[in-house]
Amino acid sequence: MIWLMVIAAAVIVVVIRRAVGEPLDMRDLWVPPVVLTGIGIGILIRTEGLGPRDRAWLAGGSLLGIALGYLRGRFVVVFERSGRLWQRYGGRTFAAVAASLVVMLAFGAAATRFGMSPSARPVQLAIGLSFLGEAFAVTRRAAAAPALR
Repeated sequence: MIWLMVIAAAVIVVVIRRAVGEPLDMRDLWVPPVVLTGIGIGILIRTEGLGPRDRAWLAGGSLLGIALGYLRGRFVVVFERSGRLWQRYGGRTFAAVAASLVVMLAFGAAATRFGMSPSARPVQLAIGLSFLGEAFAVTRRAAAAPALR
C-alpha cells in the first residue's frame, strides 16, 4: 500500500511540473518509467500461478499502455526557451490522459471479466509502460526540434 501512495505522489508531482512546463531532461524523462517498469516486471516474476490467459492479457495490456502513452506524448508541447528545450502538458495532453484512463479501465474490466488474475496487473508496470510510451514520443519530437539543429 505504501508503494502505491509513493507512486501516486510521484506521478502527481511529475504531472504538475509538466503542466507548468519544465526543461526537457532526458534523464527525468526516461529513468522513472524504466524503474517503474522494472519494479512491475519484478513483481510479475515473483507472482506464482500466472497462466497463459494471464500472459496473453498482460501482453495486450502492455502494448496498449505503451501505445496510449505514445499517443499522450504526441500531445506534449515541446518548445524552445532560452536556447533549451522545454516540455509542457497542454489541454490536448490532458484529454489524451482522460481518454487513456477510460480505455485502460475498460481493458482492465474486460481482463477481469475474462479471468485475468488481479496479481498479473501490477500498477507499477502499467504506469511505467505508459510513461515509457510518452518518453518515446517526446524524445522523437525533441530530436526533430529546431533548437537542436
